[in-house]
This record gives sequence, C-alpha cells and structure tokens, in this order.
Amino acid sequence: MGNIKLIIFDLDGTLVDAYGGIESSFNYVMRALGLKIQSAASIRRAVGWGDVFLLAPYVPKQDLARALSLYRKHHKHSLLKHSRLYPHAGALLRRLKAEGYKLAVASNRPTEFSLILLRHLRILNYFDYVLCADKLKHGKPSPGILNKIIKRFNLKKSQVLYVGDMAIDAQAGRRAKVNTVIVTGGSSSRLEIKKEEPFKVISRIDKLSQPLVSLDSQVNR
Repeated sequence: MGNIKLIIFDLDGTLVDAYGGIESSFNYVMRALGLKIQSAASIRRAVGWGDVFLLAPYVPKQDLARALSLYRKHHKHSLLKHSRLYPHAGALLRRLKAEGYKLAVASNRPTEFSLILLRHLRILNYFDYVLCADKLKHGKPSPGILNKIIKRFNLKKSQVLYVGDMAIDAQAGRRAKVNTVIVTGGSSSRLEIKKEEPFKVISRIDKLSQPLVSLDSQVNR
C-alpha cells in the first residue's frame, strides 16, 4: 500500500447489481397505484439518486408518500431475491482489505436498504464505514457525503480514491477534489461519464488495480 489509504465505493452499479430488485419494486408500486408500468431501461436510467427521486417523476405528487411506503416495504424482500455482486467484486474487496486499505461506502440508497444489501451479500465486514444520503442534507452529486467520510478518517484528499458508476459520482468526486474512477455499465452512458472528466474510466471493477497502482506510486502531497 502506498499513497492511497482509503477507497470509497458507491454501491449500486459499482459493486452490486440490484437493478432487478429495483425494477420489481418499482413496477409493483405502479400496479398498486394503477399507473403505467415502466421498462427496465427506463427504470435503470432513473436509478442512482435515491428512491424518492426514482419514484417522483412517475407518481402524482399527492400519491408520492404512499408510493414510497409501498416501494420500501416491497423492496426489503425484492432486494434479497434479485441482488448480486458483480463478478470479481468480492475478491477485490478481500484483496484490498488484506492489503491494508480502509474501505467505505458512499451511497444515495437509504441506509436501511444499503445495510440489507451489504449483509445479504456478505460484504459488510469489509467496510470500515457506511454513509448514505439519508443521513445528510444532500446526496450525490453534492460532495458532502465524500467530505464527511474523508473527515472521519482524518486523511488528505490525495490519499483517497472514490469509485462509482454514474456521471453524478464523477461530479461528486470532482467537487470533493478526490481522484475518481468510474466503472461503466451502470445508469450513465460512457459519453455522460467522460464529460465529467474522472481520473479514469474502467469497464469492469476488477480493472481497478491499474489506476490504484498509478495513484499509489505518487508522492504523498
């Protein structure tokens, strides 16, 4: 381990594929409220901002509180049925932990459901800290969630790497002034990601080693 001491991970689309669970719960709500069923592609594009922002464009304002309650009740079960780690994600976390890196999660998903996922997929113990947007005034792309994690570990920004999958992750990393690696295949297109100019863009989570080695070799500032 060199310059980098802390690696902060986004959850959905980065380490975990829970799109099936999100789609199931989303369309359960649509059916319950007599609203239009949405395609998997449409739902996927709306993921990443938290469940309130996921539902709000599709549900009348007066029904949003009920929709959110229905979604969250259903989601506790659909997550367990339809979520999985991306290939190589578990092995990567084990290796990083063994090499002495501090690991954290920064997710716009509510805390309750982030912990359900982390426990169900048996990766909670790899993380030294989990922080979700419902514990803050603003979620990503605000840099607050990253800044709070970094402050907890009392590290320089140059000692931190953030890994996400969306344009808003790249925005949050840039605003927090931390090097950010984006894994493609999530909710954002490669073009949307490139516009935000992250440190590196990779196609799979197991390709994180190359940018990590590059940053670890830098002189600590």
